[in-house]
Amino acid sequence: MQFIQQPKLRLSMIAVACQLACFGISTAHAQSADEATKVVITAKKTGMGLMVTEDAPKARSTITAEELEKQRPTGNAYEALEMLPAVNSYNYDATGLFGGGLTLRGFNSDQIGATINGVPVNDSGSFAIYPQEYVDQENTCSQTVTQGSTDADSPQVGATGGNFGINTCNPEDKHRLRMMQTIGQLNMKKTFVRVDTGLFSDKRTKMFVSASHAEADKWKGKGGAKRDHIDAGINYDWDRFNYIHATLLYNEAMNNNINNLTLSEINKNGYYFDYADTFKGHLKPVKGVEQKESTQSPAFYKLGINPFKNAIASATAKFRLNENLDLKVLPYIWYGYGNGGVQQRAQSEKGFYDATTGLRNSGVDLNGDGDTLDTILVANASVTKTFRPGVTASLNWVSGNHDVLGGFWYERARHQQTGPMLALSNDGISQDPWLQNGQILRPDGTPAQSRNWMSISTAYQFFLQDTISLNDDKLKINIGVRSPNVKRDFTNYGDENNNVKPYNLIKKYNTLLPQLGARYRITNDDQVFISVAKNVKAPPNFVFGNIGTSVKVVNGVANFVGDVKQESSWNTDIGYRHQDDKFIASVTAFFVDFKDRQATTFDPITQASSYTNVGRVTNKGLEFEIGNTPINGWAMYGSLGFNNSKIKDDMLSATNVYLPTAGKEMINTPKKKAGLSIEYQNGSFWTRVKARATGQQQASMVNDETAPGYTTFGIDGGYTFANFGYIKRPKLTFNLSNITDKQYRNPSSTTVKNTQPIAGVTTSVDTQRYYLGAPRFVSVTLSIDI
Repeated sequence: MQFIQQPKLRLSMIAVACQLACFGISTAHAQSADEATKVVITAKKTGMGLMVTEDAPKARSTITAEELEKQRPTGNAYEALEMLPAVNSYNYDATGLFGGGLTLRGFNSDQIGATINGVPVNDSGSFAIYPQEYVDQENTCSQTVTQGSTDADSPQVGATGGNFGINTCNPEDKHRLRMMQTIGQLNMKKTFVRVDTGLFSDKRTKMFVSASHAEADKWKGKGGAKRDHIDAGINYDWDRFNYIHATLLYNEAMNNNINNLTLSEINKNGYYFDYADTFKGHLKPVKGVEQKESTQSPAFYKLGINPFKNAIASATAKFRLNENLDLKVLPYIWYGYGNGGVQQRAQSEKGFYDATTGLRNSGVDLNGDGDTLDTILVANASVTKTFRPGVTASLNWVSGNHDVLGGFWYERARHQQTGPMLALSNDGISQDPWLQNGQILRPDGTPAQSRNWMSISTAYQFFLQDTISLNDDKLKINIGVRSPNVKRDFTNYGDENNNVKPYNLIKKYNTLLPQLGARYRITNDDQVFISVAKNVKAPPNFVFGNIGTSVKVVNGVANFVGDVKQESSWNTDIGYRHQDDKFIASVTAFFVDFKDRQATTFDPITQASSYTNVGRVTNKGLEFEIGNTPINGWAMYGSLGFNNSKIKDDMLSATNVYLPTAGKEMINTPKKKAGLSIEYQNGSFWTRVKARATGQQQASMVNDETAPGYTTFGIDGGYTFANFGYIKRPKLTFNLSNITDKQYRNPSSTTVKNTQPIAGVTTSVDTQRYYLGAPRFVSVTLSIDI
C-alpha cells in the first residue's frame, strides 16, 4: 500500500515516546509453533547471524540480530535478506528509506505471505509488501523465510510462495537507555533512542519504547526521504507458559520518488536522468478560448511523492490450560493511509462524473476564466485508506509422540481507494500533499475522483497440523491442512475515468490446502528432509475495477471478462543439512508447479494497476548454504542458488491472438544467484567483506528484453570501546555499499508481455521500467548505552 505524510513527528517524538512509556503502551513478540527452535539457537555464532541450525521438515532460512546489527541502521527488511540463495532483493537507494523489491524462487513479493509478530502485513487488496514501513531495524531480532511450504497457521489468502516473517525484540530485563546516531553521504542521518524499563518490582512486567527520525537526499535528482517511527512494547510473564506480549509499531514518512527509467530513456538521457526540477506552469486563462494543458514529462519532482503512515497494534496471549494443552490468541489492528505515484492529471473542465447518469459530462471551471472549455493540470494520485482488524487463535496439544496444532484466523479489511484532485499553483504545489484538504468538487458537491472504490475483504481459515516424532526423534513427520477463504465485496462508485454507473461485484475464493513434510536424522549432525505443500493466492481487488479489461458493465450490471481465477502452486522441497559445532551446511532441491499464475503490477507514471493470467509456470532449482563458527577470528557464509523458470503455454493477448511465451523464462527470475561474506573479529574489532552476484533477468514474458547480471561488493566494520563512566558499550560502526560504483538495473514490472512488435502476431508493445542500482555509499553509526 502506497502512502504519504504530514510534517509532524520530528522533535516531539522523544516526548511522545516518554508518554508511551508512562502510560504503558503495549508491545509484543509473537511466535508460531515452529519458532521455539529459532529462539534457542539465535545466539549461535555459526554463519555470524546469516545462518542458524534448523530442524523443521521443510526449507527455511533465518537471520538473527547479530547480522542485523552489522547492517546500515536505515536498511529495510528486504536488504537484510539479500545474501540468501533463494532471495533476489534490491533497494531503490542505498539507505533503504525509499523501499525495495524482492523475489523468492521467482515468486514476486505479492505472492509471499509477510508477517510481523504474527500479523499479516501484505496489502489486503493487492498483497504488495512495503518493507520500509514496519519496524526499526534496531528493534528486529530475527527474520525468517520459509521458501516453499507456507506454515499451516500462517494468516494468508495470497501466498503461493512461502512465508516471510519479522520478529521484534522483547523488552530487556534490565533498565537501559540506548542512543544511536547515523550519518552518511547525501545528507543522510538517523537518530534512534530506545528506553527499556527493565523488570518492574513484580518481576513479571517489562516494557520498552523507541523513537527514531531518519532522512536522506535522493541519489539522483532533487528531493529526499523523511521517516519518523515509534515502536513500543510490553511483556507480562507469569511464567514461560503463561504470558501476554504486545506491540505497537507506528510509521510516518514522506518520500520523493526516484524516477524508474525505461531502457530507451537510459540510453537517451543517461543513468542519472530523473524528474524535472521545475514545474512548467499553467496557461494564461482566457474566457471563451480553450486552454489545453497536458501532463509534464518528466513530471515535476515535487509531484512525484509517496506520503504514507501506518500503525500495527497486536498482542499475543498464551495460557497453559493443562500440562499437555496450550491456548494462544493473537488479536491485531492494522491501519494505513497515504498515496503514491505522480500527483499530476490533465482534467477536462467538462469531463466531470455524474453518478445519476454514469456519464462524464458535467462542467467545473478549474482556472477561473468563466468557461468550461479547458483542460487543466491538477494534483491527483491514488489514495488508499485501510482499517484491518483480525485475530488468530490456536490450541497446541502434546500427547505422546504427537504435537497437534489447530485453530482459526479471521480478519475483515476495509480497503478504501480513491483518487481526489486538488488545484495546483503555478509553482506546481497543491494545498495538501496528502490530498485531503481542498479537494475539487463536482457540480453536485461530491469530490472529483480518478477512482472511487471500496473493497471489503473478509478472510478466514481453519488449520490443523500434527507433528509426529518417531524413533527417539530421528524421524519427524508433519501433516497439515488449512482452508483459506476470502470474500471480495467490491463497490465502484464511479469516477472521472469511466462512463459507468456505480456497480457492485462479490466473489468468493476458497480451497483446501494440504501439506506433508518429513525430517530424518541420519546422525546427530546430519539430516534429510522433504516437504510437499499446496498454496493459493486470491486475485487482487483491483481486478474488480479494471473496466474494459477484467470487468465489463452492461446496463449497470458488472461481470468479469472471462473467469478471474485464483493462483495455485504445488511446492516440493528435498534437502540435506549438516550441522555440527564447527560449521553448518544445507542443500535444497525445489520444484514449483503453478496453475493460473498471476502477474500484477502498479505503474507510478500511469497510476494504473495491471493483472495478467500467465497460465502454467514451473520453477525448479538448487540452493546451497554454508557457514562456520569463527576459527582464529575468521568466519564465513556462502550461498549459491540456481533457478530454472519456464512458462508452459502461449499467452492469450486478444481474441485468437497468442503470444509466443511457451518455453520462455519468467520476469525477475535470475537463473543464478550467489552471496559470500568473509568476516574477521579480534576482541572488540570486527570487519567483513560481502559480495553478491545476481544473474541475468528477463524483462518481458516473450524474453525480448533483458536486464544484465551484476555483482556488488560491500565492506562493514566496527569497534566497541571500553565502558566510560555511565556510558556502556560505546560502539562505532561503518558501512560501505557498492564499492565499485556498479550501475545495474532490475525490472519493475512482472506483467510486461513484449517490448518489441512480433511479426504476424501483434504490433502493440509494453514498456518495462527499471529500478536502478544506487551508487557507492558510506555511513557511520555511533551507539551508546546508559
